[in-house]
Amino acid sequence: MMRYDLVLLHAPSVYDFRENSLLAGPISDVVPSSPVFEMYPIGLTSIADYLERYGLRVKIINIANRMLMNPHFDVEKKLKSIKTRAFGIDLHWLPHAHGSIELAKIVKLLHPDTPIIFGGLSATYYHKELIDYPFIDFVMRGDSTEKLMLLLMNKLEMGTTYYADIPNLTWRKGDEVGYNPLTYVPKDLDDIDVPGYRYTIRSVFKYKNFLDPLPYNGWLQYPNTALLTARGCTQNCLICGGSREAYEQNCRRHSLALRSPAKLISDIQFISRFSRAPIFILHDLRQGGREYVDEFFQRLKKLHLKNEIVFELFQYADEAYFKQIEESVPNYSVEITLETHDEKIREYNGKFSCTNAKVIETLNSALKHSCKKIDLFFMVGIPGQTPQSAVENIDFCETIHLACSKDPRIYYFVAPLAPFLDPASPAFEHPEIYGYKKLCHTLEDHRKAIAQPSWKHMLSYETKNMTRNDIVNSTYESAERLNDFKLTYGLIDHDSYEDIKWKIEKSKEYIREIDRILALPEAEQAKALAELRKEIEQLNSYSICGKNELKWEVQKNYANFYSLALVGLEQLYQDYVNKIKYLLRPKQRQQFTLDPEQGKGKL
Repeated sequence: MMRYDLVLLHAPSVYDFRENSLLAGPISDVVPSSPVFEMYPIGLTSIADYLERYGLRVKIINIANRMLMNPHFDVEKKLKSIKTRAFGIDLHWLPHAHGSIELAKIVKLLHPDTPIIFGGLSATYYHKELIDYPFIDFVMRGDSTEKLMLLLMNKLEMGTTYYADIPNLTWRKGDEVGYNPLTYVPKDLDDIDVPGYRYTIRSVFKYKNFLDPLPYNGWLQYPNTALLTARGCTQNCLICGGSREAYEQNCRRHSLALRSPAKLISDIQFISRFSRAPIFILHDLRQGGREYVDEFFQRLKKLHLKNEIVFELFQYADEAYFKQIEESVPNYSVEITLETHDEKIREYNGKFSCTNAKVIETLNSALKHSCKKIDLFFMVGIPGQTPQSAVENIDFCETIHLACSKDPRIYYFVAPLAPFLDPASPAFEHPEIYGYKKLCHTLEDHRKAIAQPSWKHMLSYETKNMTRNDIVNSTYESAERLNDFKLTYGLIDHDSYEDIKWKIEKSKEYIREIDRILALPEAEQAKALAELRKEIEQLNSYSICGKNELKWEVQKNYANFYSLALVGLEQLYQDYVNKIKYLLRPKQRQQFTLDPEQGKGKL
């Protein structure tokens, strides 16, 4: 049986989702994964890649996706067979509060002597609560934990139980608990791969299992890839746990840590060797400044790339920017989270804080310069919004559509801000200032909320203008109006229109029915909910938008078999080199230390 040094596990949002009735509704309609939130954070791959450079054996198992792909997948049987020095479980997004904790319980029952390590932005925020669970041994805090994980793995390998010298680590040793200062905040990211696609390709060949590390259900048919440009953010959106203020509070990050244009282009070039699918550039490139943007596009132009690139926009962009993109890559798309038609609310919230005229100008400039697709997102439940304002977003969709010559390349979406307010976001920290009423405060509050039988009862907040009922009703009314708008202008076919219309109507019925059931005596609730389960399942994906609307067209998902095999062999060879290197110099990894100022590793 193969022995690992670290096995990284990704849990479903609710561990027992296969048994319990849940109307997740539209909470995941505008992300690639399902309501199970089976897409794991890209930091898992960067940790795995970095540790394997130092000769460790690291495996990623997407437990959530394995459960989705096979209703009979036996989680305990899978976990019981694993031999490893440590398990790592991500709690990056708060909707995993239930699944991650339940998975940790199971792992500890099966492997009582094997340490369990948590990490991620939500784990960082709730590290003191997490370490109180008797089955969790460590919480690695901060937004950049690759090198810190190497330090911890060195300790575990040597059998050392002194952990006070590892920055950012919360730890338990018997009855003793330690909260080491969060002092490691690297200023650049060029010595790590985020995501670690080299690791991902290598692991398929190395561990002879391509199902375990799959990012999300359907990835084999539609293999999107993404690249992180930075950790931290220049924007301070009130509802975002990745905002400037949130990073300062939660991760002690006071400035961006950028990946250089050269590094990004190197990764794009590597991805293009095994995939023809779109490459999503996470965050707005312009956060790096004018010179950064210019260098990136100069380098990109030289690749003559066949893949489509998807760019995020945080703010207004002029025609010159889209012309620069057009000249650098033949196929590109754009994603914009506009949130609302209301200019004052956008300015207040910090997202796309410009006039509506500037919004339309941005869209027309992109269309003029060969943009293949624009995804435009509106939200329900943001600061300052009323039910009427939420529904009026659809009027603005029509305004945009007419002002952009009815161009079908713009795709319109509406979704609730759900299910939770992000911890560390300004709205979470100061709800009374920004017009929110928090219904969940602790990690345990959120763990219980995500397991509620309908998304209405999962909501961790209300606003001064909108109750839970208002948020649910405004979401469905907006979705109905958006569906009508799309049919009127031929943006969807009649069958798709009828499918979405039926799902919205049934969802509203089930919301009311679940409310009725929850008013019954507790002993009667489980049976009544179980009877609804099969009907509810078909409403839990793409309940308010078309299944393919979020996808970018691609003629060929993968490079040819020869290219795939060559990339795999190259990565296996590099793994062999790493092993020999550290077998010959075994103390080298154990003497790894950190320079907190530069964030560099030293030997």
